[in-house]
Amino acid sequence: MGVYMTAQTLLAIPKDPSLNETRVTIIPSDVKKLIASGLHVIAESHCGMGIYSDADYIAVGASIGTSTTETVQNADIIVRIRKPDLASLDGLKKGAIHLSFMDPNNDPLFIQACLDKDITSIALEMIPRSTRAQKMDILSSQANLGGYVAVILATEKLAKILPMMTTPAGTLSPSRVFVIGAGVAGLQAIATAKRLGARVEAFDTRPVVEEQVQSLGAKFVKIELGTTGQTTQGYATQLTEEQLQKQRDLLAKHVASADIVITTAQIFGKKAPVIVTDQMIQGMTPGAVIVDMAIESGGNVEGSLLDQTTLRHGVHIMGITNLPGRVAVHASQMLSANLCHLINTFWKDTAINLNLEDDILAGCVITHKGKTLHPNLHKGMKG
Repeated sequence: MGVYMTAQTLLAIPKDPSLNETRVTIIPSDVKKLIASGLHVIAESHCGMGIYSDADYIAVGASIGTSTTETVQNADIIVRIRKPDLASLDGLKKGAIHLSFMDPNNDPLFIQACLDKDITSIALEMIPRSTRAQKMDILSSQANLGGYVAVILATEKLAKILPMMTTPAGTLSPSRVFVIGAGVAGLQAIATAKRLGARVEAFDTRPVVEEQVQSLGAKFVKIELGTTGQTTQGYATQLTEEQLQKQRDLLAKHVASADIVITTAQIFGKKAPVIVTDQMIQGMTPGAVIVDMAIESGGNVEGSLLDQTTLRHGVHIMGITNLPGRVAVHASQMLSANLCHLINTFWKDTAINLNLEDDILAGCVITHKGKTLHPNLHKGMKG
């Protein structure tokens, strides 16, 4: 347990440097709550991303930093969405707490830099998916919106309507939507497509989600793959190559009959499996649409490209990243609320109380006092 007392504990909200990021890290109404709890807050100018102005932050009591360096240099707590480049860590003071998505399993250089600079790093994607941590589960809140946006983007690209429609000119059949992966994003995609009137099928390697899929009005596609399951984080476990090939063979006919295919299959900390092959795409009707929601971790669709929509065998393949950012107002509200609940796990009684025996903090604190706290990250680390 580490307790730090300062005259003024400063929380910094730097502007995200990514051109692809449209979300706001912490919105003004939540900044007001943090200030009421005893924190001092400095927000970098324009961190409101055009949704909120600097005046909105000033109105709730925050200071404004004119640059990232000025914003973070004296901060005790720094909150970001995406991790900064390594050079940006040089401006943080020793012992500062840094929160962001970090990809700790695949970026040892960033973890080593945190160790070298004695930064306590908290990885947002490592927050446990437990009942107690639901209010802080950023992955789930953002995936929920991502599933919704995936359907909206696919519908816009598809040259058909989704619902059945009976008109004097004849009856239009409903479009078919096939969702691969029924986690948080997949279930929202199913629900959205059903609300729009599509005929929806879904597949997942975890039999446990069948009831959830059916409760949304979709048909669950059953494929016998042998032993499968899910991780403690709620992700499907990695399949063998033999299981993957069997899965592809049996999914081919469902992909071929779909107007829209949405893939969401990811393996935590690893490259996403290729599920939709080039051969499967060839079997689809020209004009069909595929949305590869796993594109940031390698992609589920053969030939999908990062942040591009391509045409392959007459099929539109969308590899768009940051889907929640397409609905940035609501995504920011949810993200900000998640972050404030997380901060409140270690900001108590006007002091930072980093209790590493707390199950939530034990799950997401990666480095602390020059040491890595996750055994699987020790390899190659000097701390």
